[in-house]
Amino acid sequence: TGFGRTEVIDNTLNPDFVRKYILDYFFEEKQNLRFDLYDVDSKSPDLSKHDFLGQAFCTLGEIVGSPASRLEKPLGGIAGKKCGSIILSAEELGNCRDSATMQFCANKLDKKDFFGKSDPFMVFYRSNEDGTFTICHKTEVVKNTLNPVWQSFTIAVRALCNGDFDRTIKIEVYDWDRDGSHDFIGEFTTSYRELARGQSQFNVYEVSVVTCTSLVDFSLSLLYPYFRTQINFTVAIDFTASNGNPSQSTSLHYMNPYQMNAYAMALKAVGEIIQDYDSDKMFPALGFGAKLPPDGRVSHEFPLNGDIENPYCNGIDGILEAYHESLKSVQLYGPTNFAPIVNHVASYAAAVQDGSQYFVLLIITDGVISDMAQTKEAIVNGAKLPMSIIIVGVGQAEFDAMVELDGDDIRVSSRGKLAERDIVQFVPFRDYMDRTGNHVLSMARLAKDVLAEIPDQLISYMKSRGVKPNPTPPAHTPPGHTHHTQI
Repeated sequence: TGFGRTEVIDNTLNPDFVRKYILDYFFEEKQNLRFDLYDVDSKSPDLSKHDFLGQAFCTLGEIVGSPASRLEKPLGGIAGKKCGSIILSAEELGNCRDSATMQFCANKLDKKDFFGKSDPFMVFYRSNEDGTFTICHKTEVVKNTLNPVWQSFTIAVRALCNGDFDRTIKIEVYDWDRDGSHDFIGEFTTSYRELARGQSQFNVYEVSVVTCTSLVDFSLSLLYPYFRTQINFTVAIDFTASNGNPSQSTSLHYMNPYQMNAYAMALKAVGEIIQDYDSDKMFPALGFGAKLPPDGRVSHEFPLNGDIENPYCNGIDGILEAYHESLKSVQLYGPTNFAPIVNHVASYAAAVQDGSQYFVLLIITDGVISDMAQTKEAIVNGAKLPMSIIIVGVGQAEFDAMVELDGDDIRVSSRGKLAERDIVQFVPFRDYMDRTGNHVLSMARLAKDVLAEIPDQLISYMKSRGVKPNPTPPAHTPPGHTHHTQI
């Protein structure tokens, strides 16, 4: 369904659109977006009457998870033609609900037109944390004058500075030209706090001279708390013999050339959500419980791609490819030990406890476990660290042990010590399958249930360690359940 249209910008191949869209953002859901670009040829609202320039697809999570929440995608949709690219940026909106009405005038602006005086207009930008600027308002054009008085306008404070009154606001002044090649007259920077002083000597800026003549509706509000956190995902797959021989159709690891097995389906469903929150899409992917070539030693943490120095796979497709290659070379064995994998991720989490990194381990297993006591000990230790564990159970086992590790009813304990936090989420994959066991009824519901506890678990760690929210918006924001995100 169509969500909205930007304004039309005349005569340019590099438009910078002002209009923003506010979306509800759900961390645990895959929110698909499509952007279509058109060259407007008339005033008709019917898009078929205009020239199609290209389109791009992504998810909201992909934008939010990109460095500085800024994603550049190539435009496609026209066979055999390069359509340029689209740059999408998102920012979590502050709680500030204020709006400001302001008016500007200027004196003795530079004369840019050969015949007549200039036709000036102003462009407002808010600064981003990475030093770039995002356009947020354009004034009207005042024709044929070097001393313009622009009309007053009302703008949401969070659109201007996201509720941060000291954030830099950049204002550029241009001379309008019909062909779109507007002449630059000058620029200046200010902040909302400075503008809020209204008409005074503090609000006179050299361009030639631009004055903020009034600003009303100014009131203080609380800034929204942000955490500056990068989420790191590790995938671990159960290669123990209890899964069955991969060459037989009864095996959970059955190598069927025509459809995905239960492990691959679970990995794809959850992984497609996970990968949106990692900007480089490179994931450590490990296996456990198999005999490895050439000497047949049993390993409880081996890289699926066979490279101990670099266990990273490129995206979910890369993990699936490495998983299928591993099935051909390793021998399913045992015992089923979770503790080494949990401790492996915990060792990374222990090295970064300042709130800048958070680690999520996804374990896909048939639910049979041999080292319950050691795993509980590892979870109790891991609960002190910036990490969470997601267990997806495949097959028809009872999963009693996995439910116990989940700790929703009774908090996990080891040697008399309770886990500080609940860090484990268990989901039985079969609950999301149709009767044949070959199709997921709702990929979206599975991913949502798997990831639903991560935001609260992350925040519980931050609170337990006294990590304070950052007052400026981060490159990666692990949200609560619903936040508004503006693109």
